[in-house]
Amino acid sequence: MTDKILDGKVALITGASRGIGRAIALELADAHAQLILTARDHSALQKLAEQITSAGCCPPLVIPLDLTDETAIGEAVEQIKNTTNQLDILVNNAGITLGKPLEQTATAEWNRLMAVNARAPFILCRELLDLLRRAAPSHIVNISSVVGVKGYPNQIAYTASKHALRGMSIALAEELKSQNIRVHVICPGGVATDMVQQVRPDINTDELIQPAEIAELVRYLATHQGNGIIDEIRIRRATSAPWF
Repeated sequence: MTDKILDGKVALITGASRGIGRAIALELADAHAQLILTARDHSALQKLAEQITSAGCCPPLVIPLDLTDETAIGEAVEQIKNTTNQLDILVNNAGITLGKPLEQTATAEWNRLMAVNARAPFILCRELLDLLRRAAPSHIVNISSVVGVKGYPNQIAYTASKHALRGMSIALAEELKSQNIRVHVICPGGVATDMVQQVRPDINTDELIQPAEIAELVRYLATHQGNGIIDEIRIRRATSAPWF
């Protein structure tokens, strides 16, 4: 049910064309946030924007974006400032993975994972901080992973990148706490996305967390303004071991 709780708020979601990002976009649109959607797949973004608009929600701003390209990130930031000049919620969701043992992981692969999963959120937080500060109370929600807490074999580069994102979030929360900018981390276990099925084909897909479940958590974090602050949410598959 649409409650319009985010009416007048602007939210940027990276990796919005599919999976968790797409679910987050639909969830925040349902709350009537004005969305800025980024991903590499322009066609998929346009279709999502059309779906959101046809549902009677605010038409999103679509920005095709390759997060490995720092110049392109800078241009996207300028477009946001020139178009909306407002940002209340930043969701760093975009991520890529790699399933290779250490000796088979090329330096270029390591660099690409770090660029998308850790460097891009760092740049976006830095370059959009003035808008978030102006909108305070505002929220940064970083989508890490179970591997941001623990590690798995054959996922060395991916694990390092998600640890980096989580570590940055912890430090950033300390840095911004006096400015009324709340920094949150969500660490999901296996989610029903193409990426998870690529790296963990052994997991029974019926047991995977649904993207909508993560989206509901983002909505809660982005709308909660009580005295209690949630720094981190860890969500696992019901069939996996507790307390990762």
